[in-house]
Amino acid sequence: MTASMEMEPERDELRLMVGAPPFTAERLVTLENWQRPPYNRWAFQHVRELIPTAAIPRGDGRVWELERDERDLSGIRFTIEQATVGEFTVGEFLDGSYTDGFLVLHRGRIVTEQYRNGLRPAAPHLLMSVSKSITGLVAGTLAGLGALDVTATVESIVPELKATSFRGATVQQLLDMRTGTKYSEDYRDPDSDIAVSDRVYLWSPDDGGPRPADALEYFAGLGNDGEHGGPFRYRSILVDVLAWVLERSAGERFPTLLANELWQPMGAEHDAEITVDSRGNPLADGGISATLRDAGRIGQLALRRGEAGQGRQVVPAEWIADTIAGAPDGPAAFAGSDDVSAHPTGAHYRNCWWVTDPNLPLFNASGIHGQHIVVHVPSETVVVKLSSWPDPVNARRRRATLAAVTAIAAALEADR
Repeated sequence: MTASMEMEPERDELRLMVGAPPFTAERLVTLENWQRPPYNRWAFQHVRELIPTAAIPRGDGRVWELERDERDLSGIRFTIEQATVGEFTVGEFLDGSYTDGFLVLHRGRIVTEQYRNGLRPAAPHLLMSVSKSITGLVAGTLAGLGALDVTATVESIVPELKATSFRGATVQQLLDMRTGTKYSEDYRDPDSDIAVSDRVYLWSPDDGGPRPADALEYFAGLGNDGEHGGPFRYRSILVDVLAWVLERSAGERFPTLLANELWQPMGAEHDAEITVDSRGNPLADGGISATLRDAGRIGQLALRRGEAGQGRQVVPAEWIADTIAGAPDGPAAFAGSDDVSAHPTGAHYRNCWWVTDPNLPLFNASGIHGQHIVVHVPSETVVVKLSSWPDPVNARRRRATLAAVTAIAAALEADR
């Protein structure tokens, strides 16, 4: 490492929740501390022990087998653009960025598969907002079946939304985060909307104050601070509203819908799960936990334009093509946001996926605390990184992840 990345080095953390209870306060993971370090390292692998979850079963169908062509990628060197931090190897990057799991697929074969900090191949890891991109794929399957019209208004599908701030918003505007919804997503502010959402979805302790009884009541109380169809603004709650729309469109609860239309047809290897509120409403914006290899299958599905193993078309190819191309005004709507100053010209957000470069193309699913599925189409490379960053958002580590993916893709193509 030729310069400091200012990344905290990995170290042995407290042996949390190991052995027989009762646990001392320093070792006990709770709803109050589970998203903070060092507790998040254990918690992200044991969500069902903290929060109610619903199963997303893989069923008894055929698993999408992934062939292997393993090699050592740790010595690949890269630099981080837009930051004067020097040159790194992939190994140094993984050691210095709180990596729990790391998977690289090239041309459908596993090149590298690493597990750290207690994560195992059959253990689910919380995906955070990668869940949004998975939800977007479910929407694509329903659109392909004719069960979902993305140009329809949300209240035409869910009449209960007619008297709310979502009146007049289209399904596509939910998918692209372009409604006028007022929603604060400041993870440092205990009074922000995302903090209220955490209490509604049972991700944090109830503070005893007044709050909606469940997610559906919460949606009804949100207001607008702009017109529907305006600039992109990142608001997680829109994907939870989208999940309600998908449930009504398909006549199924979301976990069942996800299992039937995506997880099982894809050939997932393991069951997944999703957190739910007190009345079973799913946190589609960030509550899915899945194994490292199944996250890789999601990336491979996106790379192959919706086609899984054995030629099974799970998501319409047209949906993936639309995701990459984006809306005609998508880049302008994206560039007009305060949230995206570090993204290159032409980047956009479509169908719950981040499209960094539509020309390559290069697109990804990302979640707080360092969850990533990155799809590098020219080299047919998919990279999954599951992490337990101590901070929810870190632009430096995000840039490092994309730079590492680009370097890995170039090295794999050069070795072909």
